[in-house]
Amino acid sequence: MPPSSYRSKHWANDFKQLMDQLEHIDSDHQKSSNHSPYELIHQENKLRLFRYLPLDVPQKSTPILCVYALINRPYILDIVPERSLVLRLLKQGYPVYLVDWGYPDASDCLTSLNDYINGLLYRCVQQVKRHSDVQKIDLLGICQGGVFSLCYTALHPNCIRKLITLVTPVDFQIKENAVEQWGKNAFIDQEPSHHNIPGQALTLLFKTLKPFQLNREKYRKLDQLIHDKKQLNFFLKMEKWINDSPDLAGKAADEFGRYFYQKNQLHLKTLRLGDVAVLLENIRCPVLNIYATYDHIVAPQSSAALQQHISPKLYQEFKLEGGHIGAFINKATQQVLVNRVDAWLSAVN
Repeated sequence: MPPSSYRSKHWANDFKQLMDQLEHIDSDHQKSSNHSPYELIHQENKLRLFRYLPLDVPQKSTPILCVYALINRPYILDIVPERSLVLRLLKQGYPVYLVDWGYPDASDCLTSLNDYINGLLYRCVQQVKRHSDVQKIDLLGICQGGVFSLCYTALHPNCIRKLITLVTPVDFQIKENAVEQWGKNAFIDQEPSHHNIPGQALTLLFKTLKPFQLNREKYRKLDQLIHDKKQLNFFLKMEKWINDSPDLAGKAADEFGRYFYQKNQLHLKTLRLGDVAVLLENIRCPVLNIYATYDHIVAPQSSAALQQHISPKLYQEFKLEGGHIGAFINKATQQVLVNRVDAWLSAVN
């Protein structure tokens, strides 16, 4: 039998065993999540604000509010216990809160970026301050959530003690980056449309950026999945997350494409929200900017451009050897990340 036929036969057998295992997995167990326990402290339209229950360890005084992107779902930060960024922060004694933007529907099509940043995010910060009984909180913004966090902190500098941006774009016109080139050209010569953007379309777009890895490579090592329940559980949860993309509110999506990708207004200091200039130089708190060296979604140069806007006395940056998502779910990289974040947050500035 030719080597290729032998490999194909074994792959087919592994695939059949995987399907047999999946048929016997209890559906209720799959629907349930083994996430870290949390409580709902605020709800507004589709948005929900969660507070994770503290562990039995000495508690830090300042809470961390995690802000994820509108694209995909924030439970990637607590996907499974052994890869949970939330759990690692809880183990360090940090009070952790999380913004869940929810699933926009047609009634949200006119929600603007100003509504998200000066409305929803503003009220989430106020809720965390009130719930924690503090005057300032720490903000952890990831990807597009990092962009929102930068804008919020520039507009409301008195509310944030320290700001962490993780795999966050700042210069949106890096020529070598496919996402930024697509975003730059997607809105040229188009009239603004406030119809929501389907989440499935965005899923397909991101899969085309790494077609082999995201559509074929992950199925080549099925033998590892069928003999390792933890790996199988992680694989299934990641498959669910990858395909769990909410629709994007039409007006906000259109504004984000035009203001950031097409016109690069944040980096060029021409962005206005609610008729107020958004100038990153107005950020007065310490900033830790973390980017990933192999990020195919947000180019390292795009993140590192933040250094041009923040006072050198306040700014630090740190690079992780990893990709866009691996930066915070890869076990080894995640530990490096948490160690760096913990040391920086604990330092007296």
